[in-house]
Amino acid sequence: MNFSAPQRSNAIAVSELNRQVKSLLESSFLSIRVVGEISNLARPSSGHWYFTLKDQNAQVRCAMFRGNNLRVGFSPKEGDQVVITAKVSLFEGRGDYQLICSAMEQDGAGQLQLLFEQLKAKLQAEGLFAPERKQPIPKHPKAIGVVTSPTGAAVHDILSVLKRRYPGLPVRIYPTAVQGAEAAEQICRAIELAHRDNQVDVLIVGRGGGSLEDLWPFNEESVARAIANARLPIVSAVGHEVDYSIADLVADLRAPTPSAAAELLSQNGEEILAQLNRAERSLLQRIQWQLDRQLQAVRHLSQRLRHPGERLREQAQRLDQLEMRTTAAIKRQFRDERYETAQLIQRLLKANPSRRIQDNQDRVERICQQITRTANELIERKRLLLAKQVAQLDAISPLATLQRGYALVTTESGEVVRDSSQLTVDQNVKVQVKNGRFSATVIETEQSE
Repeated sequence: MNFSAPQRSNAIAVSELNRQVKSLLESSFLSIRVVGEISNLARPSSGHWYFTLKDQNAQVRCAMFRGNNLRVGFSPKEGDQVVITAKVSLFEGRGDYQLICSAMEQDGAGQLQLLFEQLKAKLQAEGLFAPERKQPIPKHPKAIGVVTSPTGAAVHDILSVLKRRYPGLPVRIYPTAVQGAEAAEQICRAIELAHRDNQVDVLIVGRGGGSLEDLWPFNEESVARAIANARLPIVSAVGHEVDYSIADLVADLRAPTPSAAAELLSQNGEEILAQLNRAERSLLQRIQWQLDRQLQAVRHLSQRLRHPGERLREQAQRLDQLEMRTTAAIKRQFRDERYETAQLIQRLLKANPSRRIQDNQDRVERICQQITRTANELIERKRLLLAKQVAQLDAISPLATLQRGYALVTTESGEVVRDSSQLTVDQNVKVQVKNGRFSATVIETEQSE
């Protein structure tokens, strides 16, 4: 085909067209969020991701380069519903319109994150996060309450830390579900039960790690208000260190993990023993200081006492000067001096500190024995109390019943089956046994008299 000169002068190259279209797209859509389903996901050795984002009526090509996809907190796969943050661009080589992704999150998590931010803003505006509302955490609690699942990893971690650091500290478990539709209501009831029980000084409320959906009960408004209105100081310990919940913001103190909460609330038994040892050393040092002080005073007094020999020498000199005095006067003077010497010797013997030193040493030994005996009795009482409480907890545990061969039967809706009249033939039920559960179908029912 031949082109005339005027026609060619008005035309632009394809590459220039694509360059201008790319510039127009990128300047018009600086950053957008798009929701859709992943398909045709490719992950070449370069580390970049290429995929198509689609819904029921349309699709668009997407690219996410290695520097950005390293920050994605999950591994996407075909069919995942995601929300991406991207800018609109054009692949100039093919003229294909595409999205360059900077962030990706699962669609459900995105909705929950939005709800989280909305509730956070609402409660913050009401002042529920204000530092002046927070209660002080007791430094030496007499008993600790734990609101969590009785079978979860969190309660195991808390009890392990407390047993290691302070075995005698009483712990009361207020069991609750920590995920699922009913968890929020159960958490609120457990907190209220702890107040009615009036047996603990502080509460740990939390659970182990999980996804945002798993941790969601601790982002419910009802739980937040139950914590905010609590009369007991509450330590929130939800998930791992990187997890933040509304409960963390409302609580009087946030612990990074359940184990960390137990560390914060318990005294270290080794530190207590070290404090007793320091107190004992300080007491002994003070006693020794007092003894040394008394000894110095005695030495000072001893130095102030004039030796009788000196007085005798003075008198001898005076005798030389009073040679003309009568012999009777000399004898009388000598008798007086001997009597005074005897009195001084008696006073010196009475001031001997040996007996006082021995009494003080005996007293120090008795104090040391009493401290050791008291510490041993306290440790033994606390150990027996812990063993008794563990045995009580084990006796009332529903798991103990399952260990003896019994089973727990529930309907599919979760209702516990206590009477055969609750069941019908061909009805599906769930059976919980010692080490798991299984489903069953009712073949026939029989009503006992």
